[in-house]
Amino acid sequence: MKRITAIILSVVFLAALLCGCKPDTDKTENDKLNVVTTIFPPYDFVRQVGGDNVNVSMLLKPGTESHNYDPTPQDIIKIQDADLFIYVGGESDEWVRDILEADDKQPKKVIALTDCADTVQEDITTGMTVEKENDSDEIEYDEHVWTSPVNALSISRKIAEALKELDSKNKNVYEKNMLAYAKELSFLDNDFREAVDKAKNKTLIFGDRFPMRYFADEYGLSYFAAFPGCSSDMEPSAATLSFLIDKVKERKIPVVFTIEFSDGKVADTICEATGAKKLEFHSCHNVSQKMFDNGATYISIMRTNLKNLKEALA
Repeated sequence: MKRITAIILSVVFLAALLCGCKPDTDKTENDKLNVVTTIFPPYDFVRQVGGDNVNVSMLLKPGTESHNYDPTPQDIIKIQDADLFIYVGGESDEWVRDILEADDKQPKKVIALTDCADTVQEDITTGMTVEKENDSDEIEYDEHVWTSPVNALSISRKIAEALKELDSKNKNVYEKNMLAYAKELSFLDNDFREAVDKAKNKTLIFGDRFPMRYFADEYGLSYFAAFPGCSSDMEPSAATLSFLIDKVKERKIPVVFTIEFSDGKVADTICEATGAKKLEFHSCHNVSQKMFDNGATYISIMRTNLKNLKEALA
């Protein structure tokens, strides 16, 4: 998403702010590592691997739609003062490059999630309503790499390596935490595979955006959706609604999925026409304030997805 105007304003505001005062760059309490992430998945991975040895913060506020995020000058300062900064690394994070290429203070280490897994081109499946854009030869890659538990494991291991490099005295702690978390992710992966292996139906219908490409590819699921994964809010075409309704009827699909923070109207329309049940499949991109306060984790969210998936594949 292009946010050039917002970036310029943020940089100008930041320059004025930095001229007026210099933020405290001392280590935090007990010399814990200072880790900053843009979104929820790496925030949670750092919590699991870093434990009590890190102070981790997330720039995206709980309950906020991630595709509408713009950095504030305070966010930029947090990034520059971080020991480790973790961001997604796709088109929606173009603003990060401006910060990392600036001559100001930089974080000690940086991880892009898209560098931790093999990325694939954003998929436009039959029936989707697609935004009209200027013709371009530029390939758009799907950024939602963490939606596959296998990729989540790869990302977590990259984080563990970075923490060990930054804080070698606690290397054994990070290794122990990573081993325990790897087991949890492996159990989750095995449970998803078992659910798909036993399934009668292996097609997912999303009356919504579809940010689950890596998940579907990992477990051999086919899918149809109203919009691509990073589409802005829009109305589906009549052809899209008709196509998805026909697919649900034709394949006797019992569940139509929405994603988090969706109004669910497209799925409602499909369900009313077919008798299917509406359920949520959470992409983990961000969580609600209530989920955040109640201690939601990547594992707990994906376990709820597993429960809903089993119903959809029945």
